[in-house]
Amino acid sequence: MLRSLEGTCIKPRPDFEQLRKALMREGEPEYVPFYELFVNAPIMEAVLGKPIAERADAVEFYYRAGYDYVPTGPWPSLVLGNLVDRTKGYPITDWESFERYQWPTPESINYLEFEVTPPMLRDGMKMVGQTGGVFEIAEMILGYEQLCLLLADDPDLVQAVFDHIGVIYEAMYRTMASHPDVGAVVISDDLGFKTQTMIAPDALRKYVLPWHKRLAEIAHAAGKPVILHCCGNLSEIMEDIIEDVRIDAKHSYEDSILPVTEAKRIYGDRLAILGGFDMNRLCSSTEEQVRAYTRMLVTECGRGGGYALGSGNSIAPFVPVGNYLAMLDEAWRGRLQVCR
Repeated sequence: MLRSLEGTCIKPRPDFEQLRKALMREGEPEYVPFYELFVNAPIMEAVLGKPIAERADAVEFYYRAGYDYVPTGPWPSLVLGNLVDRTKGYPITDWESFERYQWPTPESINYLEFEVTPPMLRDGMKMVGQTGGVFEIAEMILGYEQLCLLLADDPDLVQAVFDHIGVIYEAMYRTMASHPDVGAVVISDDLGFKTQTMIAPDALRKYVLPWHKRLAEIAHAAGKPVILHCCGNLSEIMEDIIEDVRIDAKHSYEDSILPVTEAKRIYGDRLAILGGFDMNRLCSSTEEQVRAYTRMLVTECGRGGGYALGSGNSIAPFVPVGNYLAMLDEAWRGRLQVCR
């Protein structure tokens, strides 16, 4: 079983234009590029065989693993609650706490990663700008249960919270999209679960999707492709996402909701389809099963372009390192035909 990159046939030669070609569905790239929202630090450390102690280590990982980019994010200073541990409550519960809340100014946003990363990029690499989502931030400010109640009890407060978040996000996406070393931007916002959206589709259309549309407009005005990373069942709002928000590519697929091969068949003429190696399959398969499924994805989804290979979500700490490396290695073997 593979334990490190040295055991693979990956010979890095990044070319972000190949990923961009896939994202924009501008014909078939020279190879099926790789795409992940991110790879968690424990997996990067296991693969590299050393700690991820500084930004240069993360850049080295994405380069050596065969990616054409490195994920890069800004950091707004927001006071948030915890969606897992709800015992400490949430910072906004009513209009009084809303008025007390210290919203960060656009000038206070931390863009350090965008300052230090460009000199570290290898030839052919770009940054992909990304951060957490508008809806996710609202959840962590209000709490999910309280957000649902306020949608009925005080929709004006909900609107005010989303409007303040949106102003911060406009500033972040304008800065990311205008950076010359940013090749694409990601709107990362989990809006659903297995059977439906987190809140009613009409509520998403009122409070969330208009901000997604605005962020996409900012990126497109700068000539940058827009990727939507969104988990869950989005069947009721996919037309809004495609026709109104106007994203270029969609990431995050789960076999029990919509297998990536089916997503390519349904939406592939209007969206690039990214990732889709189901997390359960990636974790529970043998190495040979991983290789066989990788070959299928590269062939079935990669045909004609508009596809990048990766997991159905992200490379979480529980993903077996050997299976992750087998996915990358098998796809690279397809590029080379013969492993040298």
